[in-house]
Amino acid sequence: MEFTNKRGFASDNNSGVHPVMMKAIMDANHGHTIAYGDDPYTAQAISKFKENFGDDIDVFFVFIGSAANVLGLKAITETYNAVICTDTAHIHVDECGAPERFTGCKLLTVTAPDGKLTVDLVKKHMHGFGFQHHAQPKVISVSQTTELGTVYTINEIRALADYAHQNGMLLHMDGARLANAAVSLNLGFKEFTKDAGVDILSFGGTKNGMMYGEAIVFFDKKYSQNFMYTRKQGLQLASKMRYISAQFNAYLSDKQWVNTAKHSNRMAQILAEKVRSIPCVKITQRVEANGVFVIIPKEVISALQNEYFFYVWDEDKSEVRWMTSWDTTEEDIINFTNRLKELVES
Repeated sequence: MEFTNKRGFASDNNSGVHPVMMKAIMDANHGHTIAYGDDPYTAQAISKFKENFGDDIDVFFVFIGSAANVLGLKAITETYNAVICTDTAHIHVDECGAPERFTGCKLLTVTAPDGKLTVDLVKKHMHGFGFQHHAQPKVISVSQTTELGTVYTINEIRALADYAHQNGMLLHMDGARLANAAVSLNLGFKEFTKDAGVDILSFGGTKNGMMYGEAIVFFDKKYSQNFMYTRKQGLQLASKMRYISAQFNAYLSDKQWVNTAKHSNRMAQILAEKVRSIPCVKITQRVEANGVFVIIPKEVISALQNEYFFYVWDEDKSEVRWMTSWDTTEEDIINFTNRLKELVES
């Protein structure tokens, strides 16, 4: 098997584990402690979350982001409900139908050119309430950052939350890249989640330097009363939970999440600036976090992919997605964009 140390631009999941996170795992790796979350590391991690979101929350740790989304949605829905999201949402495109299989809910999608839901876009699905032949809309689900690299403002989130609550619905946030959004907005987590009306949050760390581990945060405890059983049935109750919790302790200390997200966001800005001067290259979305979406000549994609790993986002438009990570360097970007320029001009 061939291994490479060359950093590509396919996904922030492809990066390694930040040394701070690795040290946290190693520091927790001694002696015995009670399993399944009844350990001091998990208690401390929960306290860290309460420092960021307030004491009146419940937090449950799981292994992966898809599980956080699916089990979180399951906790607040019945099988006859529907979840409204964009047609690019991770729960719709990249979770292999798991939300529909495990919640029983129907996903109702809308097209959002910048990846962001609005009240006007949601309204197309706001009908059939009380009609026994239709799935009943219950949740609006947003991604922060979006799958197109854009970031919701506080006012945009609050508008969706207010609309949801006025109609007896809830607002769910997929926060796989929540730290990147917070840095982009220059805010703490609470201001654009709990304070803006979000009801339940999938809180990600893997894409920002952790080895594994995500959290489901309930901002109203009435929705989490029986969630311990849902997590167990969902196969996400970690026996050696201390290794997830230890990472969150480090992640939420000493501005660790700020520093890593700030770096990856800055690398995306540098990447965008470098490609703007290359002929026949067009940036298609606002670069607000750590994603750069670009149309490049179709004939250069394969040649560039032979040297750098990245994904084609839209084959018809020749649009590609480049993601930067906590360990992306300016040298990586210079080498990459120089090679792109060579291919375009050859």
